[in-house]
Amino acid sequence: MNEKRCTSCNAPLAKTGATWFGCPDCGAQVLRCVNCREQSIPYLCPACGFGGP
Repeated sequence: MNEKRCTSCNAPLAKTGATWFGCPDCGAQVLRCVNCREQSIPYLCPACGFGGP
């Protein structure tokens, strides 16, 4: 089973409150758990290294 995990903290994504979007730089998928999203924890794109809040 391929479980989706947060790009920032590697926590499994909950069914509610999590989000995913395309990297603004390269379009690769960035996944965010509810905690990292609400606290604006920085992330790095796994494909190109672009960073954001």
